[in-house]
Amino acid sequence: MFPLSVLDLVPVKINKTPADALTESLKLAQLADGLGYLRYWVAEHHNMVGIASAATSVVIGYLAAGTKKIRIGAGGIMLPNHSPLIIAEQFGTLESLYPNRIDLGLGRAPGTDQLTWRALRSDPRASDQFPQDVQELQGYFDPVKEGQAVQAVPGGDLNVPLWMLGSSLFGAQLAAELGLPYAFASHFAPASLDQAFEQYRQLFKPSSQLKKPYAMACISVIVADTNEEAEYLFTSMQQRFLGMIRNRRGKLLPPIENIEDCWNPMEKAQVESMLSCAFVGDSATVKEKLQHFINRTQADELIVNAGIFSQSARLHSYELLADIAKQLVHA
Repeated sequence: MFPLSVLDLVPVKINKTPADALTESLKLAQLADGLGYLRYWVAEHHNMVGIASAATSVVIGYLAAGTKKIRIGAGGIMLPNHSPLIIAEQFGTLESLYPNRIDLGLGRAPGTDQLTWRALRSDPRASDQFPQDVQELQGYFDPVKEGQAVQAVPGGDLNVPLWMLGSSLFGAQLAAELGLPYAFASHFAPASLDQAFEQYRQLFKPSSQLKKPYAMACISVIVADTNEEAEYLFTSMQQRFLGMIRNRRGKLLPPIENIEDCWNPMEKAQVESMLSCAFVGDSATVKEKLQHFINRTQADELIVNAGIFSQSARLHSYELLADIAKQLVHA
């Protein structure tokens, strides 16, 4: 099985609550656990009524408690919002509770708007210190030294793999410099994917965590029994991205029959550009598209988001995708 993972935005649907979204995410995580998916990540977003994973470490604990083998992690924690010590303590606690199952992906974006960032009590200049904060965080997971004045308890001497996340060349270069695995956000910002992977591999320096580069692409995939059904389900994601470019971020909407009625040509082009790494169709169609993508990018792993309104259709999509993964091969 080609290494395949789940990126879940924990979407809150129209006329539903965050509690409903969290319950559905647990069911998806349990399915992914049984199907052999490698990891299940949730991401930090704030002040977004359509996403229920703001308290990311709490959600990770909930999902880890309800699953058995699959790695559960953050894709990611927006480190400028937090003290590195606090994150080390949170993820040290998670690792202590669920040994060898916790991942910690790190991003330097705020994961929200400027007004909400201020409400988080974050300094807008904090992102400038991101590389230093990552190294400080790494230090809290190292073996505790004699006389060490500040420790993460739990945290010290625990194996919590760090990942660098990014949608630009900055994250690729930092991941290479620190010898960390790298995940690129091509599910919403695909423009720099190829260049970022190239720089990451060229500049990579081995570390105690990782001896050679490991690149994961975040993509969107919707698989259904027919191409027509998959394209219909995909309109929920298209509506969400249309709302983003109109600065109207709401709950996940049900699919519609004719997406062309919703946008003008410029908006359509913008949405299609943002979703150029979305692979939609029946099993044969998606398998061909994914294999071409793997061959082009030489990705070591794919992590997949599926913004599908129907829970049963979302579960079925990941079931079909697990079967496709058995047929995919590394470039």
